[in-house]
Amino acid sequence: MPINLSKGQKVSLTKENPSLSRIMVGLGWDVNAFDSGADFDLDASAFLLGANGKCPTEKEFVFYGNLSHPSGAVVHQGDNLTGEGEGDDEQIEVDLRQLPAGIERVAFTVTIYDSDRRRQNFGQVSNAFIRIVDEATGSEIIRYDLGEDFSIETAVVVGEIYKHNGDWKFNAIGSGFQGGLAALCAHYGIDAE
Repeated sequence: MPINLSKGQKVSLTKENPSLSRIMVGLGWDVNAFDSGADFDLDASAFLLGANGKCPTEKEFVFYGNLSHPSGAVVHQGDNLTGEGEGDDEQIEVDLRQLPAGIERVAFTVTIYDSDRRRQNFGQVSNAFIRIVDEATGSEIIRYDLGEDFSIETAVVVGEIYKHNGDWKFNAIGSGFQGGLAALCAHYGIDAE
Protein backbone atom coordinates (compact mmCIF):
# COMPACT_ATOMS: atom_id res chain seq x y z
CA MET A 1 0.00 0.00 0.00
CA PRO A 2 1.41 3.41 -0.91
CA ILE A 3 1.61 6.17 1.66
CA ASN A 4 -0.83 8.94 0.71
CA LEU A 5 0.60 12.32 1.64
CA SER A 6 -0.86 15.75 2.29
CA LYS A 7 0.77 19.06 1.37
CA GLY A 8 3.83 19.67 3.54
CA GLN A 9 4.24 16.08 4.70
CA LYS A 10 7.66 14.47 4.56
CA VAL A 11 8.41 10.76 4.53
CA SER A 12 11.60 8.71 4.34
CA LEU A 13 12.21 6.69 1.19
CA THR A 14 15.32 4.76 2.21
CA LYS A 15 15.19 4.45 6.02
CA GLU A 16 12.69 1.55 5.92
CA ASN A 17 13.99 0.36 2.55
CA PRO A 18 17.81 0.82 2.50
CA SER A 19 18.16 -1.17 -0.74
CA LEU A 20 15.95 1.31 -2.64
CA SER A 21 18.08 2.75 -5.42
CA ARG A 22 15.98 3.22 -8.57
CA ILE A 23 12.68 5.07 -8.45
CA MET A 24 10.20 6.12 -11.09
CA VAL A 25 8.48 9.43 -10.46
CA GLY A 26 5.13 9.49 -12.22
CA LEU A 27 3.21 12.73 -12.69
CA GLY A 28 -0.34 12.93 -13.97
CA TRP A 29 -3.24 15.33 -14.41
CA ASP A 30 -6.57 15.87 -16.12
CA VAL A 31 -7.81 18.97 -17.89
CA ASN A 32 -11.22 20.25 -16.81
CA ALA A 33 -14.07 20.31 -19.32
CA PHE A 34 -13.47 24.07 -19.62
CA ASP A 35 -12.38 24.79 -23.19
CA SER A 36 -9.85 27.56 -23.74
CA GLY A 37 -9.80 26.86 -27.47
CA ALA A 38 -6.29 25.39 -27.35
CA ASP A 39 -4.86 22.03 -26.29
CA PHE A 40 -3.21 21.78 -22.90
CA ASP A 41 0.40 20.60 -22.90
CA LEU A 42 1.68 20.10 -19.38
CA ASP A 43 5.36 19.32 -18.88
CA ALA A 44 7.14 17.57 -16.03
CA SER A 45 10.68 18.66 -15.18
CA ALA A 46 13.33 17.84 -12.60
CA PHE A 47 15.78 20.32 -11.08
CA LEU A 48 18.90 18.78 -9.47
CA LEU A 49 19.88 21.13 -6.67
CA GLY A 50 22.97 21.72 -4.58
CA ALA A 51 23.06 22.73 -0.91
CA ASN A 52 22.16 26.33 -1.88
CA GLY A 53 18.87 25.20 -3.49
CA LYS A 54 20.12 26.10 -6.99
CA CYS A 55 21.14 24.06 -10.04
CA PRO A 56 24.96 24.10 -10.29
CA THR A 57 24.75 24.31 -14.13
CA GLU A 58 22.06 24.17 -16.82
CA LYS A 59 22.79 20.42 -17.19
CA GLU A 60 21.03 19.88 -13.83
CA PHE A 61 17.72 20.88 -15.40
CA VAL A 62 16.05 17.77 -16.91
CA PHE A 63 12.99 18.47 -19.07
CA TYR A 64 11.55 17.86 -22.57
CA GLY A 65 14.53 19.72 -24.10
CA ASN A 66 17.19 17.86 -22.06
CA LEU A 67 15.89 14.37 -21.31
CA SER A 68 18.88 13.06 -19.37
CA HIS A 69 21.38 14.31 -16.79
CA PRO A 70 25.01 13.61 -17.88
CA SER A 71 25.43 11.21 -14.91
CA GLY A 72 22.47 9.13 -16.12
CA ALA A 73 20.96 9.51 -12.64
CA VAL A 74 17.84 11.37 -13.84
CA VAL A 75 16.15 10.43 -17.12
CA HIS A 76 12.91 11.97 -18.41
CA GLN A 77 10.84 9.39 -20.33
CA GLY A 78 9.58 11.88 -22.92
CA ASP A 79 7.06 14.63 -23.49
CA ASN A 80 3.35 13.77 -23.50
CA LEU A 81 1.73 16.51 -25.56
CA THR A 82 -1.90 15.85 -24.63
CA GLY A 83 -2.21 14.26 -21.16
CA GLU A 84 -4.81 11.87 -22.60
CA GLY A 85 -5.56 8.56 -20.90
CA GLU A 86 -5.30 7.12 -17.42
CA GLY A 87 -2.30 6.91 -15.12
CA ASP A 88 0.99 8.77 -15.42
CA ASP A 89 1.18 11.45 -18.10
CA GLU A 90 4.96 11.83 -17.81
CA GLN A 91 7.60 9.82 -15.97
CA ILE A 92 11.08 10.61 -14.70
CA GLU A 93 13.43 7.84 -13.58
CA VAL A 94 15.92 8.51 -10.81
CA ASP A 95 18.86 6.36 -9.72
CA LEU A 96 19.58 7.58 -6.19
CA ARG A 97 23.05 5.96 -6.18
CA GLN A 98 24.11 7.70 -9.40
CA LEU A 99 23.21 11.23 -8.28
CA PRO A 100 26.39 13.35 -8.20
CA ALA A 101 27.88 14.04 -4.76
CA GLY A 102 26.96 17.75 -4.70
CA ILE A 103 23.27 17.14 -5.45
CA GLU A 104 21.19 17.21 -2.27
CA ARG A 105 17.67 17.66 -3.67
CA VAL A 106 15.72 16.89 -6.81
CA ALA A 107 12.61 19.04 -7.28
CA PHE A 108 9.82 17.74 -9.53
CA THR A 109 7.69 20.36 -11.25
CA VAL A 110 4.83 20.63 -13.74
CA THR A 111 4.35 23.62 -16.02
CA ILE A 112 1.82 24.56 -18.70
CA TYR A 113 3.53 25.01 -22.04
CA ASP A 114 2.82 28.36 -23.74
CA SER A 115 0.33 29.22 -20.98
CA ASP A 116 0.29 32.99 -21.59
CA ARG A 117 -0.53 32.75 -25.28
CA ARG A 118 -3.08 29.98 -24.69
CA ARG A 119 -4.52 31.77 -21.62
CA GLN A 120 -4.30 28.64 -19.47
CA ASN A 121 -3.54 28.06 -15.79
CA PHE A 122 -3.71 25.37 -13.12
CA GLY A 123 -7.24 26.45 -12.20
CA GLN A 124 -8.21 24.56 -15.37
CA VAL A 125 -6.38 21.38 -14.30
CA SER A 126 -7.66 18.71 -11.93
CA ASN A 127 -6.61 15.38 -10.41
CA ALA A 128 -2.90 16.31 -10.49
CA PHE A 129 -0.67 13.86 -8.65
CA ILE A 130 2.86 12.65 -8.14
CA ARG A 131 3.73 9.09 -7.25
CA ILE A 132 6.96 7.29 -6.52
CA VAL A 133 7.43 3.69 -7.59
CA ASP A 134 10.21 1.32 -6.52
CA GLU A 135 11.57 0.23 -9.91
CA ALA A 136 12.88 -3.07 -8.53
CA THR A 137 9.45 -4.26 -7.34
CA GLY A 138 7.10 -2.10 -9.42
CA SER A 139 5.23 -1.15 -6.25
CA GLU A 140 3.98 2.39 -5.62
CA ILE A 141 5.49 3.59 -2.34
CA ILE A 142 4.26 7.20 -2.16
CA ARG A 143 1.40 9.14 -3.71
CA TYR A 144 0.53 12.81 -3.30
CA ASP A 145 -2.69 14.18 -4.82
CA LEU A 146 -2.41 17.95 -5.17
CA GLY A 147 -6.08 18.83 -4.77
CA GLU A 148 -7.74 21.79 -6.45
CA ASP A 149 -6.21 24.77 -4.65
CA PHE A 150 -4.70 26.51 -7.67
CA SER A 151 -6.18 29.30 -9.79
CA ILE A 152 -3.88 31.60 -11.76
CA GLU A 153 -0.62 29.64 -11.38
CA THR A 154 1.11 28.33 -14.50
CA ALA A 155 3.81 26.26 -12.76
CA VAL A 156 3.79 24.00 -9.71
CA VAL A 157 6.60 22.52 -7.63
CA VAL A 158 4.88 19.20 -6.93
CA GLY A 159 7.42 17.64 -4.58
CA GLU A 160 11.07 16.89 -4.04
CA ILE A 161 13.37 14.16 -2.87
CA TYR A 162 16.16 15.27 -0.59
CA LYS A 163 19.03 13.80 1.38
CA HIS A 164 18.90 14.09 5.18
CA ASN A 165 21.42 12.35 7.45
CA GLY A 166 22.29 9.89 4.67
CA ASP A 167 18.66 8.95 3.94
CA TRP A 168 16.57 10.03 0.95
CA LYS A 169 13.21 11.53 1.86
CA PHE A 170 10.24 12.90 -0.07
CA ASN A 171 8.58 16.25 0.63
CA ALA A 172 5.06 16.92 -0.72
CA ILE A 173 5.29 20.61 -1.67
CA GLY A 174 2.41 21.59 -3.97
CA SER A 175 3.57 25.20 -4.35
CA GLY A 176 2.31 27.27 -7.29
CA PHE A 177 4.14 29.93 -9.31
CA GLN A 178 3.06 32.47 -11.89
CA GLY A 179 5.32 32.91 -14.92
CA GLY A 180 5.52 29.28 -16.02
CA LEU A 181 8.79 27.49 -16.66
CA ALA A 182 10.80 30.73 -16.79
CA ALA A 183 9.75 31.55 -13.20
CA LEU A 184 10.82 28.10 -12.00
CA CYS A 185 14.14 28.34 -13.83
CA ALA A 186 14.82 31.72 -12.20
CA HIS A 187 13.86 30.27 -8.79
CA TYR A 188 16.37 27.43 -9.25
CA GLY A 189 19.18 29.54 -10.72
CA ILE A 190 18.81 28.66 -14.41
CA ASP A 191 18.89 31.36 -17.09
CA ALA A 192 15.85 30.51 -19.25
CA GLU A 193 16.17 32.14 -22.64
